Amino acid sequence: MPFVFANPLVIALVLVFLAVLASIKIVTEYERLVVFRLGRLVGSRGPGITLVIIFIERAVRVSLRLVTMDVPPQDIITRDNVSVKVNAVVYFRVMDPSRAIVEVEDFYYATSQLAQTTLRSVLGQVELDDLLSEREKINHQLQEILDQATDPWGVKVTTVEIKHVDLPTEMQRAMAKQAEAERERRAKVIAAEGEHQASEKLAMAADVLSTNSQAIQLRYLQTLREIATENNSTTLFPIPMDLVTGFMKVLNKAGGEDDK
Repeated sequence: MPFVFANPLVIALVLVFLAVLASIKIVTEYERLVVFRLGRLVGSRGPGITLVIIFIERAVRVSLRLVTMDVPPQDIITRDNVSVKVNAVVYFRVMDPSRAIVEVEDFYYATSQLAQTTLRSVLGQVELDDLLSEREKINHQLQEILDQATDPWGVKVTTVEIKHVDLPTEMQRAMAKQAEAERERRAKVIAAEGEHQASEKLAMAADVLSTNSQAIQLRYLQTLREIATENNSTTLFPIPMDLVTGFMKVLNKAGGEDDK
């Protein structure tokens, strides 16, 4: 029995079996293996079962899934000399695994550093108002710059989004006062427009009433009714002469007939 285990052929077969077993790699659908043979790039393999020859070939596993990378807050001085802190998020994926391993030492770290420097460079050229109101345009500009810079690495930057802009306390107060003043201005403009429209309507109503004495009388009676309904106290209201003109004519006519 000891002779069997000491047999060189059996030992060689066991070693070959272990080498083959160690050379078998299982690659998932979202991964690729970048294989080097004796230091030379062979290419990428996967997905599925692939063979990497032990002691001769070396494999680096690369994920092809979309990566969400958070850019830490950066101290930025805008074009109008306002100091702010801005952080962002970058979405990217590896499109060419071979270049992502060969062209750059650590594509994740390199993309992170490039995103930070690009964020400071681009936002330093815009004013604070543009930073707050034109984020979509700035995001697109950042995405184009990063994508162009990472393209030689086989990395595709799909989206860049500015997450938060941290303003100084003094600037927040100034912006709050500005917003309050703007709201007051809009309220005064709306009130003035309402007064202007109301005056136009009143002028039109006055023109109509001035051409019809009966309309004036009806309006007068309606006003008396509204006052009597709303107020229980005694109200002295002057009576227009138009209301008693008819009665005066009747009385004058009756007096003339009596004289006859």
